[in-house]
Amino acid sequence: MRSTSKYTPSKPLALGSTLMLAMSIFSIPTQAAEIATDPGDYTPLPAGVNLGILYGQYATRDAAYADGNKVPAKAGLDTTIGLARFVHYMDIGGIIVDPQIIVPFGKVELTEPFGPLQPTSESGIGDPIIGATAWVLNNPDDQQWVGLSAFASMPVGQYDEDKGPVNIGENRWKGIFQAAYVKHLSSSVVLDLIAEYSVYGDNDDFLGFKREQDDAQSLQSHLRYLLSKQSHVALSYYHSFGGETTVGGQKQDDRVNTNRWQATYATFVDPTVQLQFQAGQDIGVENGFKEDTRVNLRVLKVF
Repeated sequence: MRSTSKYTPSKPLALGSTLMLAMSIFSIPTQAAEIATDPGDYTPLPAGVNLGILYGQYATRDAAYADGNKVPAKAGLDTTIGLARFVHYMDIGGIIVDPQIIVPFGKVELTEPFGPLQPTSESGIGDPIIGATAWVLNNPDDQQWVGLSAFASMPVGQYDEDKGPVNIGENRWKGIFQAAYVKHLSSSVVLDLIAEYSVYGDNDDFLGFKREQDDAQSLQSHLRYLLSKQSHVALSYYHSFGGETTVGGQKQDDRVNTNRWQATYATFVDPTVQLQFQAGQDIGVENGFKEDTRVNLRVLKVF
């Protein structure tokens, strides 16, 4: 779904430096990873189990950075994002695999003027993501697992080319690949380590220009403490890097180097219903908006 209005730009070389800076700032992903994992995501469930999951994510940002320096201008970017996710576990040749689909929706709002960009917002359905994980090591006796995942993001979400960076959809394909290792360090302490690699197609109409992006990487880790069979707490760390963009043939010098922390509490309020609460914020941002507040809520149903 895309707007039918058309923006007629001047030639890329005629763009002012402030506009290019604004486009560079907005080009940075606002999460620590393309698919930010949660503690326990890479512990497989038995074949035949289904999960229905609903996420709510709210984040605020009131500062922007370029080359590690805070931009001397008011900045404000709020996101209210929901995710609907369905996961099915199955056995293929003795390997547990979980085909799934993720559908994002919500609102992105620029709350302060930024360079030539005036406050604006966009809401709707984002680009759906389909994919699966295969557990190539599934050893519950030794309590360790290795999962390999591949996902594709399809450019069919809400996108208004006139708003370029302030959109729910991205008007481009993405490929997201993850490798994860999970190990119980003791009867109550679990370590999850995840590496992610993302590749990007081109957005052929980003404010009337072509936007390209280099491959990006992410490292994610979760240290869980099992309070009981029903509940756990966790501390997570996310670090993203790479992903420099080119807009209208001009490199933006906006390579990602972002890290953040996040705390989690999760509990089963019913044998088949889990509630999860999370809070966190960015620690450091080299380029892009810096999150000062992030609050997540997740409801998971097993059936």
